[in-house]
Amino acid sequence: MRADKPHSYKGPRPSGVLSSVLLVVVSVAFLAPLVWMLSTSVKPEDQAASGEMRLLPTPPSSVFAHAADNYSAVWNDRTIRFPMYLRNTLIVAILGVVGMTLSSAIVAYGLSRIQWRGRGFVFFLVLATMMIPFPVLMVPLYIIFRELGWTGSLKPLWVPAWFGSAFNIFLLRQFFMTIPAQLDEAARLDGCSHWSIFWRVILPLSKPALAVVALFHFIYVWNDFVGPLIFLTDRDQFTLALGLQLYQSQAGNTPWNLLMAASALMISPLIVLFMLTQRTFVQSVATDGLK
Repeated sequence: MRADKPHSYKGPRPSGVLSSVLLVVVSVAFLAPLVWMLSTSVKPEDQAASGEMRLLPTPPSSVFAHAADNYSAVWNDRTIRFPMYLRNTLIVAILGVVGMTLSSAIVAYGLSRIQWRGRGFVFFLVLATMMIPFPVLMVPLYIIFRELGWTGSLKPLWVPAWFGSAFNIFLLRQFFMTIPAQLDEAARLDGCSHWSIFWRVILPLSKPALAVVALFHFIYVWNDFVGPLIFLTDRDQFTLALGLQLYQSQAGNTPWNLLMAASALMISPLIVLFMLTQRTFVQSVATDGLK
């Protein structure tokens, strides 16, 4: 009998190598602004404005001292109170995330698990609202909130989140439809109502999708600049996005080291949040309902 020839190692495929190189290039392109921001935030003012392509200050051993000086100067600034702006942003973000996740899930349940006449048409109307740009809604929203007496407060920034959004409703609806209908039938045999099925069956099985909705809305609120600019009038009510712009406008000649330190402080919670929820986020993307 003839012995089988051992399989020879052919090496990586050219397409795989090209894909890896492309991913590395794209990753570097996305990371370069972040790295340069962090590098500028740990330099003295003269070196930050010199334009030299150096990641660390001169001498490199002074990086920790300059970092402590820059970040403490920004955090303890008496004219631009970043701790207060952080508190306001957290209030808006937390209330908005809770409202957006809960309201979108309720609407998505009604559009996916309950049979009623006109459900498809209503879902079409919900999706159609995604084509309305925010600039079209700015003036009507401002008039409504002004009549309610909410302008100059944080309410216009988080109350609308309790009415859901078309994208999040669509995302959760598609996920809910992947959950087997037999689970609903088994729950009804046990005497559960729609509300009980929603809380005890659907929501526990939808944690990855709910986490994505919460993460997306948190990032949106954290980076929102137009909303606070329209509805907030008192500096004590400013969010971090407005505070950062105010800090830049009051700085005069723009000390880039302090401005980059303020920017790093602003985005650091988002980076920490994404690192903590990365596994859940990847799990949700890999789920059939969110592909």
